Amino acid sequence: MGAGKGSSLVHLLVIILCLVAFGFSIAAERRRSTGTVHKDEHTNATYCVYSSDVATGYGVGAFLFLLSGESLLMGVTKCMCFGIPLTPGSDRAWTIIYFISSWMTFLVAEACLVAGAKQNAYHTKYRDMIYAQNISCETLRKGVFVAGAIFVVATMVLNVYYYVYFTKATNQGARKTNRTSSTVGLAGYP
Repeated sequence: MGAGKGSSLVHLLVIILCLVAFGFSIAAERRRSTGTVHKDEHTNATYCVYSSDVATGYGVGAFLFLLSGESLLMGVTKCMCFGIPLTPGSDRAWTIIYFISSWMTFLVAEACLVAGAKQNAYHTKYRDMIYAQNISCETLRKGVFVAGAIFVVATMVLNVYYYVYFTKATNQGARKTNRTSSTVGLAGYP
């Protein structure tokens, strides 16, 4: 788990997955369903007609890409709980802070994306409402997917810092172990 090619590849994959999730979030916001009230001339019934539902797919896509990035990072670092112990010190403290912060922003981002996709897929229908006054076709509030996108970027940044400090904290432990083990074998020789 050195700071070589493996860590660069993990950084790159996490960033790419988060950027794709960000792109899907923005696309979902731009393609939210809109509803318009229509009136059937034959029956005088009022009903809602909605535009394309593609934003729901974009929201789910953003959810899955962000989940993939988080899963990749947690799989590589073994959620910080299993595997190589972290060396006590400031790097360990920053690792824990970034770990908790990234999980908080990840959960908020996923909640925004799921709520946005669910609400975007929900379409109200007003059937057999003759001469209905002031009806509105419920749609997703503006900004839900944007909030998700903002938290996706925050998660990406925090994940990068988490992985950097995690790598430092585990590499320091490996160096200290190597130093101690090399001096122990030489203790008996003059």
